[in-house]
Amino acid sequence: MANGQLSGKTALVTGSGGGLGLAIGQALAEAGCRVVLHGLESASDMQETCARLAGSTGSEVSYRQADLADPVAIGALMQELVDQLGGIDILVNNAVVRHIAPIDDFPPAMWDRALAVNLSAAFHTIRLSLPGMRRRRWGRIFNMSSVYGSRATAHRVDYVTTKSAILGLTRSVALEAAADGITCNALCPGAVHTPGAEARIRTLMQDEGVDYDEARRRFLVGKQPSGQFVESLHVAQLLVFLCGAAGNEINGAMLPMEGGWLAG
Repeated sequence: MANGQLSGKTALVTGSGGGLGLAIGQALAEAGCRVVLHGLESASDMQETCARLAGSTGSEVSYRQADLADPVAIGALMQELVDQLGGIDILVNNAVVRHIAPIDDFPPAMWDRALAVNLSAAFHTIRLSLPGMRRRRWGRIFNMSSVYGSRATAHRVDYVTTKSAILGLTRSVALEAAADGITCNALCPGAVHTPGAEARIRTLMQDEGVDYDEARRRFLVGKQPSGQFVESLHVAQLLVFLCGAAGNEINGAMLPMEGGWLAG
């Protein structure tokens, strides 16, 4: 059940229908926070997940569907949360889209959507959350960046660009909101063990005829020197820690969790 650390707080976690976002939502609910999950999944598809989290944590867990590529939809979502829940105390910008292709073959429409969802959506959710946080003199904003916010990789121009740009957004918001009891930080994980990563390991097993351990090793080559995945739970636990009093003066930070990847 919830431990009450964040009792009375309300959080919105974008892109939380599964994977890392859902793990963050669960950790916040376990800390006593009222959690709003978000995604493109239908409300009926997420009903069981919300009920399960609410039942296991004792916290209120609900879900909202919205396409974050559309600023009008973002505005409607944020206004609904103000009207129904009184606003957001903890904002986690986790939603992301990505496409893999060389730059000269990269579809312009996919580029535009990545800018909208990965970057502009965070700008909109932040600007619409800040007034309420300022009134309450407390807020936590988390922008999910990546190791690729500091290091490039081929054929991922949309992801690398947006994850780099969100670091600048984080620093700017941190400076503007620091005097109001609000912090804004970027979490920068490496290869997280998500269902998507697991699917790619299974594909490697099939395509290259290797066992699970070897496919996992090959997936991580050139990534974490530790040879281990970053666990979603550990990212979520760091985020919850930063919501506490010990996080009051951690602001505008870019916090890597990547097993030494950036040290090389």
